[in-house]
Amino acid sequence: MDWIDFPNDGFNVHGLAWFEEDRALCRLPRRLKDTFRPPVWELAQCPAGGRILFSTDSLHVGVRAKVPDNYVMNHITRIGQSGFDVYVDGNFMGSVSPNAEGKIEAQWQIQKAPPKLRNIMIHMPLYKPVALDQIGLDEGAAIKGHRPFALSKPVLFYGSSITQGGCASTPGTTYQDFISRSLNVDFINLGFSGNGQGEPEVARAINEIDCSCIVVDHWANKGLDYRENLPVFIGELRKVHKDVPIIVVGPFYFCRDDIDDSLHVEQRKAGEDFVRKMQRQGDRNIHFFDGRKMISRETSFGLVDGAHPNSLGFYLGAKGFSPFLKRVLGL
Repeated sequence: MDWIDFPNDGFNVHGLAWFEEDRALCRLPRRLKDTFRPPVWELAQCPAGGRILFSTDSLHVGVRAKVPDNYVMNHITRIGQSGFDVYVDGNFMGSVSPNAEGKIEAQWQIQKAPPKLRNIMIHMPLYKPVALDQIGLDEGAAIKGHRPFALSKPVLFYGSSITQGGCASTPGTTYQDFISRSLNVDFINLGFSGNGQGEPEVARAINEIDCSCIVVDHWANKGLDYRENLPVFIGELRKVHKDVPIIVVGPFYFCRDDIDDSLHVEQRKAGEDFVRKMQRQGDRNIHFFDGRKMISRETSFGLVDGAHPNSLGFYLGAKGFSPFLKRVLGL
């Protein structure tokens, strides 16, 4: 196998908006580091939503990488938190997690002879900083561009740990990934675990990104101040993204809602009230989506801890959200 140093211009990096500027697997730009709260910057070092896309006629694909440690949270898999997975022509092919020293190395056979060009998508860890050293291909294999997306601009998702990918079993099974593959759209993941606070500093960073749609999904990190925070955050976005569609996602079902759902009822009403107000004021490109269409009481088996979806929950969430997003995008 021929191990090719990364980065390499033959491998297209998607989902990391400032990669070409910093050449780093980070979700926010280094020049703005001091404007973000430290936990937001720390979480930005986890390349959730980062993907490497290319096509090749290689019979095998490999990765060599390193993460700082082998620690894994109790409600996610080591693969999802710290590993990689690979898709071939949109179909899952395999995954890898780090060893005890944080080293990651894997080779996957992706097709049999005779070789043909296949579209490859490699997903990066959701919850761990990573150094990607090399990508392996058969010696002499072609490296070409990947299949084009249906839209030239990505969909931007902003939110909480749920948005970041907690707690998908593999990096490629967040709800954004399911949507991306089914609709053939690119996306950027700016979910920050426990820190989706709707901060103007993050909105200003988002305003640097040329996107097709912005999905605002940070309710899970806000309390009753969500009603006051949402207009401020979206107001900052609208300073630049004046006509870009914005979707405000309301709370989905948490298992504790059977005991007391008052917070989610209030947040849901706050989101709906704000969107209606904006629409009455002439904003025809803002929309509200009820998160209970993603995860309901009947599908709460898709929650690993009563709040965070596992891969099945993310799949159900994507199935619920995709038709709405498709209409907004005009696909």
